[in-house]
Amino acid sequence: MNAVKRHAGDRAHLQRLAEATGELALLASFTEKRPSIAERLAEGKALRDQVPRAAHARFDKNPDRADPVAILEQQNASRVQKLVPVRFARMLATPFAFLRGSAAVMAGDLANTPATGLFVNACGDMHVSNFGVFASAERNLVFAINDFDEIHPGPWEWDLKRLAASAAVAARFMGGDKHKAADAARAIVRSYRKRIRRFAEMGNLEVWYNRIDERAVLDTLSAKARRRAERAMAKAREKGHMRALDKMTEEVDGEHRIIEELPLIVRETHADNGTPINEALDVVLRSYIESLPTDRLKLLSRYRIVDVARKVVGVGSVGTGCWVVLLKGTDDDDPLFLQVKEAQTSVLAPYVEGTLPYKNHGQRVVMGQHLAQGAPDIFLGWGRVNDKDFYVRQLADMKGSATLSTESLETFDEYCALCGWALALAHAKSGDAALIAGYCGNSPELDDAIAKFALAYAKQTDKDHETLDKARRSGRIRVATEQVVK
Repeated sequence: MNAVKRHAGDRAHLQRLAEATGELALLASFTEKRPSIAERLAEGKALRDQVPRAAHARFDKNPDRADPVAILEQQNASRVQKLVPVRFARMLATPFAFLRGSAAVMAGDLANTPATGLFVNACGDMHVSNFGVFASAERNLVFAINDFDEIHPGPWEWDLKRLAASAAVAARFMGGDKHKAADAARAIVRSYRKRIRRFAEMGNLEVWYNRIDERAVLDTLSAKARRRAERAMAKAREKGHMRALDKMTEEVDGEHRIIEELPLIVRETHADNGTPINEALDVVLRSYIESLPTDRLKLLSRYRIVDVARKVVGVGSVGTGCWVVLLKGTDDDDPLFLQVKEAQTSVLAPYVEGTLPYKNHGQRVVMGQHLAQGAPDIFLGWGRVNDKDFYVRQLADMKGSATLSTESLETFDEYCALCGWALALAHAKSGDAALIAGYCGNSPELDDAIAKFALAYAKQTDKDHETLDKARRSGRIRVATEQVVK
């Protein structure tokens, strides 16, 4: 039985689960004295007796491990079937692409690894391409996690191990050897360990208001890495709703229309259930606005819907419902692009016991992002229509991400350190930073252990990628043509 379920009956575990889901009021009084930072650090350190840090080096493949292709096929059952071949094509591009799209496969593997029982709101799909810069509500660029589709209370180790493994796989994809792969994974853990300790020593409000802003990013980088970051941030500042209007639309009969790019962007006339798209969208947005506070509702009411299209995004999300909605204010120079994205059960859910206090998976994603990030998109909201959950966010708002290439391999460790920092901040906001920091300690023992795990899992990813390619060659799966792999 895995470490998470061994702790399922323990009250301390239930309290941490409640903390991770915002239900503290059910378990603690505002007059109850909390343990001090020193006490929690010591409690975290004591967990090393139960789960030695060196134990995290192990990746013992379960002899009953499920067929990775079967796991993906099971996920595909609830997806748009004509897009499933696109998903497989994108995953087959490289082992790193496979890892990005196979969070469900790795979740099952992580559930059989050692864990301390300390819970956070785990992202569930941690990898080095799931970070980037975006505009805060104050219009400043911040570096943080990008995607929260799989967010769910779970062990902090699962996020850290998946992120470290992704760094190892990405380093090999970029042309590095196994030593470079290990260094990248080690950089992730070392940064996480040091940052979570700093957050442990901060006050609660200081952590909550903390941001990794543009200045903080640039101050940590070498000259070469700083130049790359400055170029990426300059591009992000250029990306906004007006830029998206120019790039994604064309003018037809005096009105802007989203440009089709089959099969990746399709201006559907009807929803999956046959309902005319305008009627279906009206129902979706009516459900969505119920989740918005009054000020956001007032702002949104000043826009009208101009056009809508289905859009294929990401790797793991391909085949889930995703729509782009173009809205406009009074003038043409006041566009707003919203993304309506289907939210399904988190890949972590089968491995963590407990009931979440959310009405649907869209709310789980949105509330999880609020808890882990503090000040996300001002239009973030959720809804439920025809037994399908969804969430809404802005499509274009000064967003940018790193490009992983041979040219960036030299500074990859520095980028990995930023990722570890951002993950530590998310965990400090949703979990107990002092407990985690006490366990992690000040030595590189955890860094070395998880780096070993990352290399072992990178080998497993290569094997799983080959298994998927074998399914393609045998005709078990259908794969789209190369032009959709981008």
